[in-house]
Amino acid sequence: MKLLGYLTKGYMKETILSPLFKCIEAVLELFVPIVVANIIDKGIAGGDKGYIIAMCAVLVGLGLAGLAFSVTAQYFAAKAATGFSKTVGNALFRHIKGFSYSDYDDIGTSTLITRMTSDLSQVQTGVNMTLRLALRSPFIVFGAMIMAFTIDTGAALIFAAVIPVLFAVVFGIMFGSMPLYTKVRGSLDKLLSRTRENLNGARVIRAFCIEDSETKKFRSINEQLTKEQKKAGHISALMNPLTLALVDLAIIILIWVGAIRTDSGDLTQGSVIALYNYLSQILVKLIKLAGLIITVTKAVACGRRIQSVLDSGEGMTEGTEENGFENYKYAVEFRHADLRYKNAAENSLTDIDLAAERGSVVGIIGGTGSGKTSLVNLIPRFYDATAGDVYINGISIKDYKLPALRRKIGVVPQKAVLFKGTVRENMKWRKENATDEEIYRALDIAQAREIIDKKQNGLDCMVEQGGRNFSGGQRQRLTIARALVGEPEILILDDSASALDFATDAALRKALRSLKNTTVFIVSQRTSSIMHADKIIVLDDGCAAGVGTHAELLENCPVYKEIYDSQFRKEGKAV
Repeated sequence: MKLLGYLTKGYMKETILSPLFKCIEAVLELFVPIVVANIIDKGIAGGDKGYIIAMCAVLVGLGLAGLAFSVTAQYFAAKAATGFSKTVGNALFRHIKGFSYSDYDDIGTSTLITRMTSDLSQVQTGVNMTLRLALRSPFIVFGAMIMAFTIDTGAALIFAAVIPVLFAVVFGIMFGSMPLYTKVRGSLDKLLSRTRENLNGARVIRAFCIEDSETKKFRSINEQLTKEQKKAGHISALMNPLTLALVDLAIIILIWVGAIRTDSGDLTQGSVIALYNYLSQILVKLIKLAGLIITVTKAVACGRRIQSVLDSGEGMTEGTEENGFENYKYAVEFRHADLRYKNAAENSLTDIDLAAERGSVVGIIGGTGSGKTSLVNLIPRFYDATAGDVYINGISIKDYKLPALRRKIGVVPQKAVLFKGTVRENMKWRKENATDEEIYRALDIAQAREIIDKKQNGLDCMVEQGGRNFSGGQRQRLTIARALVGEPEILILDDSASALDFATDAALRKALRSLKNTTVFIVSQRTSSIMHADKIIVLDDGCAAGVGTHAELLENCPVYKEIYDSQFRKEGKAV
């Protein structure tokens, strides 16, 4: 498994020392039955109390030494497992943050959360258990068999016969259950996805009174998950009964053979006890090994799921450019750009040709599904054009370093998202060292100053998770202000004023005109929001139905005129 590279690179010392100390503990444990046999055959049989006391002291010494080695081994195992989990978690999160929007669309948020949390925790447990028991248990099993041969070859043949059968059972169950646990994790993804969807849409579900319907769907998925868990559990549950039955049968045969050989004088009583103890050690270790196999099976299945995420994601190649040509006429150019989403049958955008001059305002309008958001998503490279290209300051966006490209752009998405913390912390996302003066200027332009002035702590007032302590319109204005901090070269407002009243929307548009060095893209369903733009592009089914000013489009673009007429009366008053 590729993930083990994170263990061997960062925690090689712990990975070696933990099993090593466990094996030393196992060696000490293997000496215990021999000492007990000597106490019986020499101390008790000979009535030598001094010998008995001395051997008991040896047993205590072996126990204390074994405890010390065991604690040390478990410390190293825990350190390696938690460190491994931290390293993999960091690598996984870093990799996910580098995903394109297509990768997020393809894998799904719920799946990524599952793999970052429960899957990673299961792998951590598997690594911990493996370091502690993977060598120790087989070492005890084979060591006990070898020690049995040193006591009596005839009796030890019982060990030689039963151990291969035991291993066949253990590994047969392991390979049988592994694909089932992989299937279980997939069903868990579906359950979590349904749960997340229901919790996010709780208000909508209640509004439509479909709680019972959603409960039935959840119950159906949950029942499927339970069936798969039971199926995997039934196979895993065979482990202990089968191994116990085989070892118990071996013990019965051992005692029977031992009694006959002791009666004939070929074997001492202490030797029979020692052989029994070795067989008991094998039983205990095989039970632990069986538990380890089940844990490792789950961990391997989860590890493969994590690795599939690390192996996925096409990512985006970066160039070396940071600024582009100074004083280039056009801030943004679309040169015959197409966009087709992954696994889609048709283009979402086709042959988009548009040039936006520095400091201009560009309006984007069209019907639902016409490609408005897709168009602006090409500018910061949330998606890459599948044909043609997008240029900023005369340089292809693919030639820019991604951080440098996105520092030029302020994006306000359709869904206004604020993050838990203070307003000041949220405002500093684009510019970490932004001053209060810069923040207040951005709030003034976004018509959000009054929101903060009404709060007791001003910029230090707390934002709850998702910004739920603000209204929809307040969240939109605050996210616009966040994008404006530091005055980006390009500002994208993706239908981000939909919750604003007409007066506030008009004031916002007027304030945006004061940004002389910022090129503004406004995506809107309202013609009133974009009619005063320097240039408007009208999208229809992913194609440019018209490009021009408001007056030009009313004259020459039927699609734009239809949208305008649907929102305004003939005399020009709003409906």
